[in-house]
Amino acid sequence: MKIYVKKYVTRLWTVFLLAGLSMVMLSSLSAAATPKIGDSYNGGVVFYVDGTGQHGLIAAKADMTGSSGKAEGFFNWYGAKVAANSFVDGYCDWFLPNKEQLKQLYINRGSLGGIMDTYYWSSSESESNKAWAQDFSTGQQIDGNKTNTSRVRPVRAF
Repeated sequence: MKIYVKKYVTRLWTVFLLAGLSMVMLSSLSAAATPKIGDSYNGGVVFYVDGTGQHGLIAAKADMTGSSGKAEGFFNWYGAKVAANSFVDGYCDWFLPNKEQLKQLYINRGSLGGIMDTYYWSSSESESNKAWAQDFSTGQQIDGNKTNTSRVRPVRAF
């Protein structure tokens, strides 16, 4: 009887030990996989991570190019919304950032490449014929006519 109890307790103890070690390993693996600002991740560069570390925003690695009838890389607001929804680096869920997301992109612009000191469109409207843009040379947000032209850096969530 003593031998069976000892084997049972030893096996049970081994199971608990292995289960504990696997939880520690999974925890450290998930912590290592948590993206940080500036990391290349899922087709872009991380520029915002929420408090949980599990969700955030990624900016495309480059501004959108090719605008009909405008200077290369500049879009009116309507064209900006279309351009931001393009298929980029294997992903099709890009979008034009809203005013707050664009401000966050401005704050972490040093982590991204190719950001120009000019205006970038947001998806946020201020009036029926105006939308918000971010000046990447000063940090100021302004509302401009939707027919004006600005650059586009699409983002996606993770």
